[in-house]
Amino acid sequence: MIATSAFDLDLPVYEPDGLSRADRMAHLASIRSEHWLARSPLGFAVMRHSDIVSVLRDRRFHSALSLLPQMQGLPEESIEKRRPSILSMEGDEHARVRRLVAPAFTPAAANRLRPFMDEVIAELLDGIAASGSCDFVAAVCEPYPIPIICELLGAPRQDWELFSRWATDIFRIFNQNLAEDLPAVQRAGAELETYVSELVDRRRSDPSDDLLSVLIAAEEAGDRLSTDELVMLAEAVLMAGTDTTRNQLGCSVALLLTFPEQWKALVADPGLAARAVDETMRYLGAVQGTIRVASEDIVYRDVMFPRGTLVSCALSTGNRDPHFVDDPETFDITRESTGPHLTFGSGIHYCLGAHLARAELQAALGLLATRFPDLALDGDVEWKPETFGIWGPSRLPVLWTT
Repeated sequence: MIATSAFDLDLPVYEPDGLSRADRMAHLASIRSEHWLARSPLGFAVMRHSDIVSVLRDRRFHSALSLLPQMQGLPEESIEKRRPSILSMEGDEHARVRRLVAPAFTPAAANRLRPFMDEVIAELLDGIAASGSCDFVAAVCEPYPIPIICELLGAPRQDWELFSRWATDIFRIFNQNLAEDLPAVQRAGAELETYVSELVDRRRSDPSDDLLSVLIAAEEAGDRLSTDELVMLAEAVLMAGTDTTRNQLGCSVALLLTFPEQWKALVADPGLAARAVDETMRYLGAVQGTIRVASEDIVYRDVMFPRGTLVSCALSTGNRDPHFVDDPETFDITRESTGPHLTFGSGIHYCLGAHLARAELQAALGLLATRFPDLALDGDVEWKPETFGIWGPSRLPVLWTT
């Protein structure tokens, strides 16, 4: 059968401008029921769970992360050329680096940090306990991941604020305002690179039990990571492990409090925290989509995607595909898992820190339910613009009995 170009197909059109989140999700669901593919503002969008998994696992579709500046209209000459990141590497180079670092990101490695996670979230909750109310985003979500990333990398407590600022500025790259934000993004990246380079030098002569020391020692058949690669990986850990966790914790708490019966179920059994994490990530993931670019002419399901075509994977609607999960519009933290949700991605770019993120979120939700059993919303949740690549509440007012 001769493939038809995606550009020649009569496809539904995804037009999100001006829609509320509820209307946007209904629009996506309607398109998903009509076709597995849609036209989108950037190119094409894959709508169904099985097709999203197939595209993300197809190594001919490459990460479009490095194209973000061009997608936002910045001229190529205005963008500082930097080393490739594991988040956007492809092919043999990506496979080699991922193979070397994978042993440092196992469930066992994440579990070794659980006592420290418990300490961090307990300290944050201690700080708000007597007040009776707070903005949960500012008081807990924002500061929570940074100490854990610093502990992972071996950076001391006095540098937590530095890392928090760098993470906030670097993540401006996803906010679709790069024309204004690029100087801050580049400045934070350069400062982080200098800091981590010096930390790598110290760890080469004085190893510790942190991630950098483990990565310095990582070897396979005589192959080791270079200093540039170690710096790149530390930057990737900060990028991938900070804003995502901040926003997902906010999404998860907002969702649980919007469905009080689900919050009561977690309070009654904090052991449900693991299921609550996965169900909140399925139902309201902080990462709503990811973009791929065709590295060559690609035929998938008799559809030709010409080289250079941008294809977004609609993770948020794929997670609610009725062919993936029964009764997908029902939020239920007691749900038996039917398979992996898409919020961590799939394929070779599946989130390397997924075990770490799950552990952080489980620690936070479990202790929150134990310490603040009558936690409730104290007004409307304010959300970041839907255009943000990493999305969640901008303000989450909560209250409890002291």
